[in-house]
Amino acid sequence: MAFEPFIEFFRGIQHKFSTGTSPERPIVQNKEQMAYMRQLQREIKQKDVLHIPFDRLDLVVFDIETTGFYPYQGDEMISIGAVKIIHGEIREEETFYSLVHTEIEISPEIETLTGINNDQLLDAPSLPEVIGQFLHFSKDLPLVAHHAVHEKSFLQNIFWKLYRKPLQLRIIDTSFLYRIAEPDLNLVKLEDLCDHNGIPVINRHHALGDALLAAKLWTVYIEKVKDKGIDSLKDVYERI
Repeated sequence: MAFEPFIEFFRGIQHKFSTGTSPERPIVQNKEQMAYMRQLQREIKQKDVLHIPFDRLDLVVFDIETTGFYPYQGDEMISIGAVKIIHGEIREEETFYSLVHTEIEISPEIETLTGINNDQLLDAPSLPEVIGQFLHFSKDLPLVAHHAVHEKSFLQNIFWKLYRKPLQLRIIDTSFLYRIAEPDLNLVKLEDLCDHNGIPVINRHHALGDALLAAKLWTVYIEKVKDKGIDSLKDVYERI
């Protein structure tokens, strides 16, 4: 996605929040969850990660699987996976994964793609429980996703439903790096970029599997942009 449409997408989302046009009522959370959310938002606001060198930048790379592409039309998240990158190193022992309860009927295409079926989701933890666990895992670390518009739109919708608040987590798109490192590269899909960089494609379309692939892709392109004199997120945003 080009940068200008990317900005316009978020203006549209922001407008939904500012005008209160969402038809859905928030899911009421308990006082402990709401207090944790307020504290997390304060910590995120206070933490300036833009100037931290990549070698010292801690991140959480995540991915979600969903029933479809349109959260504001009723599609829901069905799984989420994440892995931490600490000081530039992927910590495969520090991962998060969960299915998410939904009563929406999963289409045969989604079941074939993800391997997730309705029976699994009926017994899965609730959305508030999963999001709470994910926030405790990621804390105030910046989030990374491959072509993050999909993940951002679902998290925006989820935060609005659960907390009646806009999403304030910093989410970084992997495409920012590879478009700087290899601007003439005409690849978009995660598996194609992994093949291009010699990364074995394992557990594709599994949320944790894709998060691990995106983390490996991130570390590869961090080295490539560093060769171009880009050493922090501030440098990335300025180059964009």
